Amino acid sequence: MLMLESNLLTKKYGKFVAVDGLTLTVDKGEIFGLLGPNGAGKTTTIKMFNTLLPPTSGWAKVAGYDVVKNSKRIQAIIGYVPQMLSAEGSITGYENLLIFSKLYDVPKNEREQRIEKALEIMGLTDAADRLVRTYSGGMIRRLEIAQAAMHRPKIMFMDEPTVGLDPLARRAVWKLVRDLREENDSSILITTHIMEEAEELCDRVAIMHRGRLVALGTPTELMANAGAASLDEAFIHFTGQTIEVGGSFKDIQRERQTARRLG
Repeated sequence: MLMLESNLLTKKYGKFVAVDGLTLTVDKGEIFGLLGPNGAGKTTTIKMFNTLLPPTSGWAKVAGYDVVKNSKRIQAIIGYVPQMLSAEGSITGYENLLIFSKLYDVPKNEREQRIEKALEIMGLTDAADRLVRTYSGGMIRRLEIAQAAMHRPKIMFMDEPTVGLDPLARRAVWKLVRDLREENDSSILITTHIMEEAEELCDRVAIMHRGRLVALGTPTELMANAGAASLDEAFIHFTGQTIEVGGSFKDIQRERQTARRLG
């Protein structure tokens, strides 16, 4: 079953083409990665799929719903973890989850149970009553994933979910993404510029370069097609370029702001 599909999906800002004729599909239960540097069009793509940006031309569907004609239906079945900080630092982790449970219309009699389960799954039970501004970067990301998963979405969009995290925190987030897929049988579209993340986490990867899809397949297929020993080498083969990969609440906020500005 196709959960995401697009045909010649294009987004222009004046003469600048941010996404150029993107055609792809994502299956039910698949972890699908958009791989490319900042400025490749990954964030613009994810925002068109989740109805935050209207396409200039072409079309996209989420669970069979058109992103332009059926935006309200789509918003009810998706979760979104943006680049920008979505957790409120001045309140506790528990309070953040309570707010999101209300925003997503989680039934009142289920809220406490879902919040408790989310905190347990994300390893945040002991930190539930702490202000989020005291959290590490990895803890913030886990909380944000919990927020986006409160209503058990069919499709989860995750924009650079491990930006600003150290390797240990990054791997912890990968495990949570896999667990989320298994727990809810969700499809997950993830953007990344980290080769190791794309190779280890994603079932299939689309390499984007200057707004265009230049290669698509499993990490193994991409390496084989490029005659490469690593995904880094495959990326260089398909794009002619490399990707340069560069804590606390303020650290992760600052890095995400930079990533968002560069697209």
